[in-house]
Amino acid sequence: MSAHVVTVNDVLDGHVALDIQCLDRIYLNAYVPKLQTSAQVVAFLSGHLGYPFPSPALFKQLGDRFRRAVSDFAEANDIPWVKFGKNDVGGKLELMRPHLDRQAATGRSGVAAIGVAQEFQRVWTAYERQSPVGAVQWWFTKAGRRVSCYYFYLWDIDFGPAFIKVCTYFPYPAKVWLNGHEWAECQAERAGIGFTALSNGFAATDDPVVLQAICDRLGPGVINVFLQRWFARLPLPFTTTDRDAGYWWETSMRQIETSRTIVFDAPRHARGFFEALIADNLDLGRPHNIEIIFNRRIRRDTQGTFRTAIDRRDNGGVLVNVFSKHSRIKQYLKDGRAMRIETVVNAPRDLGCNARLPNLEELSTKARACNQRILDAERVGQGCVLASPAFERIAHPSVDAEGRRTPALRFGDPRVMALTGALCHTLLAATGFTNKNLRVLIAGLLGSDYRPGQMTYDLRRLRLAGLIRRLPHSNRYVLTEDGLRIAVFYTKIYNRLLVPLTAADQPQAPPELRQALRILDRHVDGYADRARLTPAA
Repeated sequence: MSAHVVTVNDVLDGHVALDIQCLDRIYLNAYVPKLQTSAQVVAFLSGHLGYPFPSPALFKQLGDRFRRAVSDFAEANDIPWVKFGKNDVGGKLELMRPHLDRQAATGRSGVAAIGVAQEFQRVWTAYERQSPVGAVQWWFTKAGRRVSCYYFYLWDIDFGPAFIKVCTYFPYPAKVWLNGHEWAECQAERAGIGFTALSNGFAATDDPVVLQAICDRLGPGVINVFLQRWFARLPLPFTTTDRDAGYWWETSMRQIETSRTIVFDAPRHARGFFEALIADNLDLGRPHNIEIIFNRRIRRDTQGTFRTAIDRRDNGGVLVNVFSKHSRIKQYLKDGRAMRIETVVNAPRDLGCNARLPNLEELSTKARACNQRILDAERVGQGCVLASPAFERIAHPSVDAEGRRTPALRFGDPRVMALTGALCHTLLAATGFTNKNLRVLIAGLLGSDYRPGQMTYDLRRLRLAGLIRRLPHSNRYVLTEDGLRIAVFYTKIYNRLLVPLTAADQPQAPPELRQALRILDRHVDGYADRARLTPAA
């Protein structure tokens, strides 16, 4: 007896113990808006600091003052120094973990350690040139230079582990790293909500509604309070006078991860379910690449990558990466018991958002929608049924109330199968498809000429059958709910059932299937002999 097939709908509809959405990794740029042009640099050195000549030698003086302040701060507070090597790029947090744990044990916010690294940064530099009258002038420009950076690794009573990185060279660009799940755990503990933690997430909780409400509270205001609190405590290159004059950091979003964690109540099914989920959503329509569009229209000249990649992880798990421009969606099995979906936004404009921190809530809302869309597509991929009324409706010609005749989309017809296979290519395209897009796909699947008139005819019968709808004020179409089910059903039945069964007598077919086919042939031949039927020559 064959084992019961577990589908995504079986698991999500009846076996979800917890479903939580939360910001995960938050990585910010910090920059000084009034120091982004050469004229602003001259104004800072001469107009604000009062030096008569804006010389690049002042950069070194300001940098040395900052380095002395950091050294004095570390000595006064007995803060350890850690020098990062070139091979510590991806392991800085683990290297600092003992220091962070020691600071966390005190129960107080504080600087756990200061890391020092040599890194390339975009900083101001200057070139000497002669004026028309022969006087020496300095031309300021930004360039990539290998300079020292200080990593202030913090343990914060609200955010847990975090770091603020500050470049030691003018104009002192900075980076800020936070973790949304760490913040949510700190707030849940403070509110007295019981929970069981995953590695960077939640496995269970006493009150899922309140926990989700806590996760929803994390926004730009909470993060800005954290920033200003630590900017006031750390030794920084800008003074209070500089800040009052407007020379202070503003923050923008460098990388934001928005996660959805779906915890199964039966972890023993998790791995098999996830592996089957991957296979079921990669080969529909036999695409070379699956294009996920993050609700943004893609043109021919759109720059970026649109593809899906499958990676094996060190622990034997599988990681699905779905790329769109500079960003991606990650999907993987977490700790053997939860499915984690993460939309990782490396450029907020990929989702139509501006990059400054006040736009975080808009970005998070759109990223959550991306997480939902990929899950919806996977549900449809495993949720098509033979008994659907839509199947009965489209498999035969029909006439609507207005007398319009809808031609049948008969299963097995080469053109219909190519049409439904091409529709599977558009399964996850949130912005839909055009006549031209679909015609190219169908021609490739047919392997023959497919004319524009044929495409127009097929689009009409798809629309009359209720399988597609046209987007308002555009020439683009999207699949309806019935259209998704029919496209997946036709493609699955043809590619995964009929094609393998018709090749069952070939050597590559499983031995059990070839043996069953021989038994069937023997019985059919017996019935033909008893009916006195002569085989065709």
